[in-house]
Amino acid sequence: MMLRTVVVAGTLLLGIGVVAAQQAQDQVVKTQAAMKSNLASAITLSDMAKGKKPYDQAAVDKALADLDDVAKRFPSLFPESIKGLKPGGEYYASPKVWTERADFESHVASFVKAIGEAKTKFKSADSLKTEYPALNNVCLGCHEKFRIKG
Repeated sequence: MMLRTVVVAGTLLLGIGVVAAQQAQDQVVKTQAAMKSNLASAITLSDMAKGKKPYDQAAVDKALADLDDVAKRFPSLFPESIKGLKPGGEYYASPKVWTERADFESHVASFVKAIGEAKTKFKSADSLKTEYPALNNVCLGCHEKFRIKG
């Protein structure tokens, strides 16, 4: 009877562990999808700023809205449960996201603010060309500290 209780308890704990690991992996996939969305938005803006694509205010507005949506979700996209996980792909989150959380959240707040400012400034090809580097630099500042190339 005691052996059966131990086996059942062990099986339950193993099942809980598998579910927790799967939830963490699912979160990593969500986080990667959000970052890929940001990359697509940044490419849209960058290509127009560099004159590679014609200026399109609707595309600018959509890119900024998408960036804003993801930026406001950043803290929830990097929960403690994914700390240390190295997903497939070229980049992954540095442990500093969690060990220097206040600084990470400060970078996030700066990014959200920069997006809000960009929404008022990106109104023509000329303003996008002039102002986009400032927004991009905020992105890069976070990447330099909180992203690792694997």
